[in-house]
Amino acid sequence: MILDAARLAFANLFAAETRTVFWKVIGLTLLALVALWFALRELFAWLALPWLDALMPGTPEWAGWLTFVVGILASLGLALGLALLLAPVTALIAGFFLDDVAEVVEKRDYPSEAPGTPLPLAEAIASSAKFLGVVILGNIVALLLLLVPGVNLIAFFLVNGYLLGREFFEFAAMRHRPPAEARLFRRKHRATVFLAGLVLVAFLAVPLLNLLTPLFAAGMMVHLHKMLSARDPGFARAMAVARG
Repeated sequence: MILDAARLAFANLFAAETRTVFWKVIGLTLLALVALWFALRELFAWLALPWLDALMPGTPEWAGWLTFVVGILASLGLALGLALLLAPVTALIAGFFLDDVAEVVEKRDYPSEAPGTPLPLAEAIASSAKFLGVVILGNIVALLLLLVPGVNLIAFFLVNGYLLGREFFEFAAMRHRPPAEARLFRRKHRATVFLAGLVLVAFLAVPLLNLLTPLFAAGMMVHLHKMLSARDPGFARAMAVARG
């Protein structure tokens, strides 16, 4: 089921219907990353230059070498910073286009079923902001665990697998269910959703392709929600009875 959902989502990425969203997300993400690069570089210069000036009074002979080494370390630090920011930046930007992707998937692959309802603008913005915060927090935890040998890579997959699976599945589910019901449905199928989240992390780990992670995740979770709903019709009946 999970692999079928992933295969269908990957095909959706390059479909003609999603091409406009594809280029919008790529363009805006690259612009955001370039802006972040310059912002981080200026921040580093602002913080580091006074320290270097204080360390090298009178410009000693080894000052050039130290500046060279610091420049290399700064470049590596900036690259690491951008790598850590990639997930939240792409999630934030693509968050405004996820309903477009979901609508294309539902119309093309499930034409006989009722289309989902896009989230209201205020709720979509709040959801994107919440997801951004959750991803940043998760990556901070994963970054701290990088210091623990043998745990770092596992931590990255587990933390992000849980977060990505939870947020994107609930997004897909809330197009067809009230928020509380969507969360209950996700919890009932938490194991499947978590495994699907690990697939998303594997996609996220591929350079360049990871820029499309939110679009791939949205499409995959739409398919997964449809498949789980078809296999578990009793849940919807139980919720209808509970609502009276």
